[in-house]
Amino acid sequence: MFRQIVDTLVPKVEEREARALAFVVLEDAFGLSRTDIYLGKDTVFSEEDTIRLEKILRRLEQGEPVQYAIGTAQFCDLTFRVTPDTLIPRPETEELVGWVASLLPSDAPCSVLDVGTGTGCIAISLAKQFPRAQVMAWDISEGALAVAQQNAQANGVVVDFCRTDVLEVVNESAASAPSRDALYIVSNPPYICERERAEMETHVLDYEPASALFVPDTDPLLFYRALARLGQQLKAAAVLVEINQAYGQETVEMFQSNGYSNVELRRDIYGKDRMIKAVR
Repeated sequence: MFRQIVDTLVPKVEEREARALAFVVLEDAFGLSRTDIYLGKDTVFSEEDTIRLEKILRRLEQGEPVQYAIGTAQFCDLTFRVTPDTLIPRPETEELVGWVASLLPSDAPCSVLDVGTGTGCIAISLAKQFPRAQVMAWDISEGALAVAQQNAQANGVVVDFCRTDVLEVVNESAASAPSRDALYIVSNPPYICERERAEMETHVLDYEPASALFVPDTDPLLFYRALARLGQQLKAAAVLVEINQAYGQETVEMFQSNGYSNVELRRDIYGKDRMIKAVR
């Protein structure tokens, strides 16, 4: 079956990519172990599974990302449902979750607010690691919030989801701090400039929600200014964000100009400026 999938995909993609896709399909969609796949163990597919596999392969042949084709993505050792309403969780964002986790107290109450939650991968991963934390998550997309709620239930955690536009909240006086002592704001907001579309892969442009990706060329730090102000309004202990590598220093300086005295820029596993922690 592994070789059949690879041979089906090779005309569309390189052998290496086809093999990677085949592993993901057989592991995540059909629950086969990587060891069994490597050993080439025979697996008898039911008629239903065979039909499902054929549908997945057709979607992959059309260039659809494998996570959408199979309907799930792996993140922080958890499984998340993904749909065209949500971005596909990326490994780089796992590093942001790890940074937040290193700051959260394990023996005291705290709150986490995930702004622009999408699949809920950040909020849910933190709620899983810190069951005593009060975890909240905002998004402007009803579709994304529905998916995130399903993911929270599937992963056995409680997250308070709310349809909220951070750009509107920071211009109102209604924002108030949660009841617990220490609040940490975390976000992977839209940060790709419109002019960067030409450098992006087709499967991202054609399938992932543009509203979760792009900001105007004239205002690349749009959401970071809002998050900096939100952190002030809610008296957050820290604001941690994923960023556009092209604007690392500019984002640091923006937080500093908004009253954050301790601002740290970190690179990801690929050596790119990828995340910032800002403390007032």
